[in-house]
Amino acid sequence: MTATGAAPPHASRGRRRGPFRHRDFRSLWIGQTASKLGSGVTGVALPLIAVTALDAGTFQVALLPAAAWLPWLLVGLPAGAWVDRLPRRPVMLACDLAALLLFLSVPVAAWLDRLSVGHLLAVALGAGTASVFFHTACQVYLPSLLDGDELAEGNARMQASEAAAEVGGPAAAGLITQLAGAVNALLADAASFLVSALCLLAIRTREPRRRRAGHGGTLRREIGEGLRFVAADPYLRVLTVFSAASNIGLVGYQSILVVFLVREVGVSPGAVGALTAAAGAGGVLGAVSATALARRFGSARALLAAEAGAAPFGLLIPLTTPGPGLALAVAGGLAAGAGAAVGNVLKGSFRQVYTPRRLLGRVTVTMQLVGYGSIPLGALLGGTLGTALGVRPAMWIITAGLAATGTILLAGPLRRQRDLPDRPAAAPGRD
Repeated sequence: MTATGAAPPHASRGRRRGPFRHRDFRSLWIGQTASKLGSGVTGVALPLIAVTALDAGTFQVALLPAAAWLPWLLVGLPAGAWVDRLPRRPVMLACDLAALLLFLSVPVAAWLDRLSVGHLLAVALGAGTASVFFHTACQVYLPSLLDGDELAEGNARMQASEAAAEVGGPAAAGLITQLAGAVNALLADAASFLVSALCLLAIRTREPRRRRAGHGGTLRREIGEGLRFVAADPYLRVLTVFSAASNIGLVGYQSILVVFLVREVGVSPGAVGALTAAAGAGGVLGAVSATALARRFGSARALLAAEAGAAPFGLLIPLTTPGPGLALAVAGGLAAGAGAAVGNVLKGSFRQVYTPRRLLGRVTVTMQLVGYGSIPLGALLGGTLGTALGVRPAMWIITAGLAATGTILLAGPLRRQRDLPDRPAAAPGRD
């Protein structure tokens, strides 16, 4: 694979292999690991605050993840175009500082006896907006730190740390909740964004000056270019539709999982974190094995098998009962998480290598607009079904839908390929 234009900042580093050999990648990885660990704490602590401190209903609890992911629908497309225009590191720094202040406001409001569900929703919405810009910028920033043949391993390392944070974060949330209360657990998330910002400041690589995408194009034209590229490409199109459908199922059951475990199964708040962490171990397993599976079986085959084969295990979760029956929740979450992690590593690396560099921000955010934009729908679906039918019947319906989503991948060219391609068919020169 060739590239045109100026050489990337890391081109002078020689032929060294392995992303951890690059100091700047290590800084980014450490910061992201800390940030994801804090987010793992918040993912459990925020609904626990709503359930235990504010006595929120099932639908109100489900609104929290909906608010966190709604910004992908509201600002996702312009965020991609802006990220393609702006230097990425300052964008990421601003997002870290905004999230730090937002999560710090929750314990402050609680100490002042002013905390409400509305405040939690506002924090989730604001932090979700910061996450849109940060995540998009980070996806586009990573290829400037690593060579193309290191991207898959770099993405695997990032995904593995994210999955590990999904184990450690909920476990830490349960421990902090037991010792100091769920509200104070958010202090850990605020501190994690400070660590992320400091690690970004430690990166030495400087991005080259960005030329405006296109030739004097307007923001609308630049957004449209990314949309057309995704819609016209058979690989990106089917992966985008699949991500949307699977996220509805995943977030649909996850949005009411805390309510299910606490009120339906009778699990203590501290044990909720431990159960969520145990299930999250599947994400670690999937992330660390993704590149090996792709080398052994082919990236397209590994992606198809992981995504389509793991989702049906989610049907174990509604079978959860007290005592030994808690293992069903762990097994179902572990398998679903492993499949999703393998898919995330392979899809992310494919998109970064496959997409022309000048379009990467817009293509990334177009796919994430659809994929992440469906997450509020999944959360609202979980809350609505849980309120109308009961939490356990809602879990059955949502996990059954999740089990069927793998069939979407069979509608595209993946089923005929061993490996994902590294460029579009008849692609022009990459820049």
